[in-house]
Amino acid sequence: MLVVDDSRMQRRILTVQLTRSGYDVMEASSAEEALRICAECEPDIVLSDWMMPGMTGLDFCRAFRKMDRAGYGYFILLTSKTEKNEVAQGLESGADDFLSKPVNGDELRARLSAGERILVMEHELKEKNRLLSSTLTELQGLYDVIDRDLTEACKLQQSLVKERHRSFGNAEVSLMLRPSGHVGGDLVGFFPINARRVGVYGIDVSGHGITSALMTARLAGYLSGSSPDQNIALIQSEFGIYDARPPGELAAYLNTLVLEEMQTESYFTLIYADIDLISGKVEIVQAGHPYPAVQRASGEVEFLGAGGLPVGLIEGADYDTITTHLKPGDRLFLMSDGITEATDPAGDMLGESGLAQIIRKSAAMRGAAFLDAIYWDIETFSNGNLVDDVSAVFFEFDGAKENVG
Repeated sequence: MLVVDDSRMQRRILTVQLTRSGYDVMEASSAEEALRICAECEPDIVLSDWMMPGMTGLDFCRAFRKMDRAGYGYFILLTSKTEKNEVAQGLESGADDFLSKPVNGDELRARLSAGERILVMEHELKEKNRLLSSTLTELQGLYDVIDRDLTEACKLQQSLVKERHRSFGNAEVSLMLRPSGHVGGDLVGFFPINARRVGVYGIDVSGHGITSALMTARLAGYLSGSSPDQNIALIQSEFGIYDARPPGELAAYLNTLVLEEMQTESYFTLIYADIDLISGKVEIVQAGHPYPAVQRASGEVEFLGAGGLPVGLIEGADYDTITTHLKPGDRLFLMSDGITEATDPAGDMLGESGLAQIIRKSAAMRGAAFLDAIYWDIETFSNGNLVDDVSAVFFEFDGAKENVG
């Protein structure tokens, strides 16, 4: 506590009252002396006379408020002034309260109690802010660690799709995989079945984030193109020759595998096509995935399939195989619902009609350029607000007419 008054008698009266109330009291006979004390000791409460020679109480209050302090200082002006404009002037200078002279002991104690409550609240608030800042710093550190881990997880997930494009002579396969976050639940890929057939697929695991990403990693191992002996879509004869399970049978096998062995609540949609590179015959299973699109050589777009149940949802589910034929110049486009269910700012979905329009618009493009154009148009449609993973398989068939069966 600091008492500032040019009158020695007034200082002694206040000091005696305050000491009896249990306060440690310092005295200053001028504002200049008080500022030196404040710089050294930082008193919690200051009682200062208004009218003093040299620097007045108002000037002292202004200077006090400009000081660099560790905590708040409560400032009470002692004055005989009662006019509203003078009180306002004191408040503008930084005073917290006023005491009329001569000072009444009970009123003095009441004003000091009010000031102490404010100082306690200020201290508690400062401590809470310190704890909050410390917690936020700790959380930011944890977030940075998680963010680095997710960045690495993203690299690992993208590495599941080792090959984004391959030419098979009279046909080409191109892949697109763009998660909405660090990691996602979409997966695309292809693998040779034998010398004349190739399998292509798209998968969309329910949900988003790490759980879905782990599921895609497991499924990528089941449909590996680099390890045919581990690829459950392939069957090896006793002579070492590989053939493929029928698409519907593959979906049913995966369904059993997920429900009986994976022990997870996740499920996924699947589109898988077994394509004959010579005849152009395509056998497809659609398990809850969006309808596959075929763009004919004429530029027209048609959608195939009848829906089907997702994989890993219902025990004993049956999956149908649909058959179509590609002619030279035809293209097959398999996409996730991140494309067909993209929405514009008004909330309207792109849908099949919107996608068909985009595909026709990019009919002259091939391979990765076609997929980039598709993504650009979808992102433009959604005004840059794509909330779901986007993935696609693009198969271009250039077989000779006489080989079409």
